[in-house]
Amino acid sequence: MLEFIPQTTRRILDLGTGDGRLLALVKREQVKREHPITEAVAIDFSPAMIEAATKRFAGDSSVEVVIHNLDHPLPALGKFDTVVSCFAIHHLVHERKRALYSEIHAVLNAGGVFCNLEHVASPTPRLHEEFLRGIGFTLETEDPSNKLLDMETQLQWLREIGFVDVDCHWKWRELALLAGRRT
Repeated sequence: MLEFIPQTTRRILDLGTGDGRLLALVKREQVKREHPITEAVAIDFSPAMIEAATKRFAGDSSVEVVIHNLDHPLPALGKFDTVVSCFAIHHLVHERKRALYSEIHAVLNAGGVFCNLEHVASPTPRLHEEFLRGIGFTLETEDPSNKLLDMETQLQWLREIGFVDVDCHWKWRELALLAGRRT
């Protein structure tokens, strides 16, 4: 994911930040490139994750941790150069996924990118079961909050919304990196 984040990124939004690990990694990489992010917003709704992210960024005034459930439209947060998400959006119902993608497009500056490392649906039930076995789960023990959607549908939605250079840049079974850029 890091290679798709523009060096010029100064403002970043992390959707479903969890404990903030991805955002910390992105910020560290930008500093290595001598292009530090000047402001970041980390969104999550889980009290445990909000607490962990707040603790992680306690000494970093450039990061604002916001309590927000992605089941609802994004709050007014301004514009961003990059929006990232890691294993969060697949918990939303499909209609909300598509609406969120439109909201992401609207908050991106021209040239801004959206990178979504996500859990997507397998094309067949057999491949889904193989994936689950590969990560130590079964149909009975898989996460019931998953609302998986195939990769192709999501890529098509991003194109229809207006993203360009839309692609799946990496995939292993049901794990995929989807990305697009706003013109």
